[in-house]
Amino acid sequence: MDKNIISDRIQNITFSATLEMTRRSRELKAQGKDVINLSIGEPDFDTPDPVKEAAKRAVDNNITHYPPVAGFKELQEAIAHKLKRDNELDFAPDQIVVSNGAKQSLSNIFWSVLNPGDEVVLAAPYWVSYSDIIKLTGAVVVPVETTVEDDFKMKPEQLRAAITPKTKAVLFNSPSNPTGMVYSSSEIGALVSVLKDYPNVLVISDEIYEHINYTGMHVSIASFPEMQGRVAVVNGVSKCYAMTGWRIGYMAAPKFLVEACVKLQGQYTSGPGTISQMAALTAIQNPPHNSDYIHKMVRAFKERRDLLVEKLNEIPGLVSYVPEGAFYVFPDVSSYFGKKFGSCEINNTTDMSLYLLNEGLVAVAPGEAFGNDRCIRISYATSTDLLEIAMERIKDALAKLHE
Repeated sequence: MDKNIISDRIQNITFSATLEMTRRSRELKAQGKDVINLSIGEPDFDTPDPVKEAAKRAVDNNITHYPPVAGFKELQEAIAHKLKRDNELDFAPDQIVVSNGAKQSLSNIFWSVLNPGDEVVLAAPYWVSYSDIIKLTGAVVVPVETTVEDDFKMKPEQLRAAITPKTKAVLFNSPSNPTGMVYSSSEIGALVSVLKDYPNVLVISDEIYEHINYTGMHVSIASFPEMQGRVAVVNGVSKCYAMTGWRIGYMAAPKFLVEACVKLQGQYTSGPGTISQMAALTAIQNPPHNSDYIHKMVRAFKERRDLLVEKLNEIPGLVSYVPEGAFYVFPDVSSYFGKKFGSCEINNTTDMSLYLLNEGLVAVAPGEAFGNDRCIRISYATSTDLLEIAMERIKDALAKLHE
């Protein structure tokens, strides 16, 4: 038996670029190389102690049996309360589906609404997994190109031009992975003024970086009256509570979509782990404006962002900007295309990422995986000391490149 047994749909998608760079950096570390990994989107903070204590109590109380497919009722209620408390959104508990990470929430939605040939509009650059999950369904990704000069924000006229009779959904992400861009209320309102003319187009809003936001305010597109009943909000606990390994995400959506997602999830994973759900319950019940933990983490990320932007601006040829959320910066490195070092020639962002890994011992993510082959994604979810060392290495490696 050979590899031809693998289905076409799997052969037509790619490995996650961020996870692939992490794998390569781990291989070099295993060889004794001092690699600094700035390719992965994972906070370098520990899960808060009250959350860990809640998980321990769940074990002691034997909350270890099969959970409901859509999640524990008390967690659904807490999420509905959180959405009202933090975002002024009105969702009933039975409009919530808890899943194994926000990635599964997104997958549930895509598989529930998309048919082959349907189109999904999204701003490029976009998170690496969006496009491949959409492709798995047989649907078509319609990217709207944005640039660093425009802070990677999609304009209303671009959105209108991208919508066709085949458009089934528009995917919206703010704060953004990979750019850290944050839409203001007025900018979202301008996009809503377009979307209101297409009432049968579903809006999927990925808000996983909601609280890692340096503007002081997160605005959900679902909060606009014109969007009532046609937005699926996706969120989770991985980023703002440093709970990546607990694998808890959730969606809030119109009831017809919730029912479809519950049907799907019930067939291939059922509900997420009980211990993780009880830990997430404690996290979500903690109002973010009263959370010293979240404030401390966001302050640290903002300080690192400022350091990284300063260092990037010192490197000739790089075009950068000031991200307003998440923990990434996405500088344009295309001025180095065509340059060489030894036998290595830089022609795209994959070449650049591999060069920085091998020559600079710094792992970053290539922009082509995010729908933009001019930029690289650098995560600053690591210590200031390591960031300073990493940026010196990047600066030195780029200085070695020549025509």
